[in-house]
Amino acid sequence: MSWFRLGIVWCLFLMTSQELLADDPAPIRIASWNVEWFFDHYAGDNRSDLAKEKTAPSREAWQWKLARTAEVIAELEPTVIALQEIENQQVLFNLVRELDEKHGLKYRYAYIPGYDFATEQDVAFLYQGDLVEYSRREQSAEMFESRDYYNVNKHLFARFEFGSGAEKETVTIVNVHLRSMAEQEEIRKRQVRLLKAWIDPLLARGENVILLGDLNTEQLAGQFGPDTDMGIATGKHTPQTEDDLIDLHDHLPEALRNTHITEKQLDRILVSAALTTDLPGRRDLVFTRIITRRDLVVGDSIDPVEDHFNRYWELPDDSRDPSDHYPIMAEFVFK
Repeated sequence: MSWFRLGIVWCLFLMTSQELLADDPAPIRIASWNVEWFFDHYAGDNRSDLAKEKTAPSREAWQWKLARTAEVIAELEPTVIALQEIENQQVLFNLVRELDEKHGLKYRYAYIPGYDFATEQDVAFLYQGDLVEYSRREQSAEMFESRDYYNVNKHLFARFEFGSGAEKETVTIVNVHLRSMAEQEEIRKRQVRLLKAWIDPLLARGENVILLGDLNTEQLAGQFGPDTDMGIATGKHTPQTEDDLIDLHDHLPEALRNTHITEKQLDRILVSAALTTDLPGRRDLVFTRIITRRDLVVGDSIDPVEDHFNRYWELPDDSRDPSDHYPIMAEFVFK
């Protein structure tokens, strides 16, 4: 074959390869981040003393918090990010505008006020792509009377569609912020039972489900028993497997599993088996990797615990961390 013909063949190969790559849907990146008291400087819309205390001390302080939070999200560039500890719709509007004006990233937000009147913290989604519906749920009177469950006052269900045509995939994502502290695990277990009661019918039908957020669990990945909050969340407390969720922390190196400056694994992404299995005969969403990004949040110039909790707003801007939690993100591709 002449060099001329070989060159033509090579060009055709490159063009075909580029067309195939162009036809491949972009990876879907699902993230979660507790943005730690993402409250603006205006306390007039807060009622609890704690919420008023945790508002940013000045407009300048709030602008710093807003800018740094947007920088971290822009670095991740998730398709969907579940946020915890946001104040209200106004701060979400400010964050979406900051991402657009400073980073050229277009996001929308989904938010429904919850019922944590002590902290006034809430959860929300920022997203790109097709959000089909979102909602909050409540336990029934029968559930309440059984005392097996406990209200999840900070949660949000959302159903997204990714891809198109015959390859369109629907994913239900549940964003939660559960009760904190080690001694509150019994309450967390009842909260997780409630979440599972809502999620298990979806799992039984083989649907794509992601449960993520600040679970506030004290359990380490791969080391928890069936009668723990994580054991119940992942379905280890029952003999059947159709109600199982997979803790993606198992796919992280042990050194990268912490998600909090106290070196705990509080934040998790749990997925249904359908999202880890490549079905034959069609392309579907399949998990590929998970990352934690401590480097985007915590610097090395201060004591991450002592300074963060005891003199946060006294620190210079270039030494202050935007949150005590690290973002986590899972990536899924069409295979």
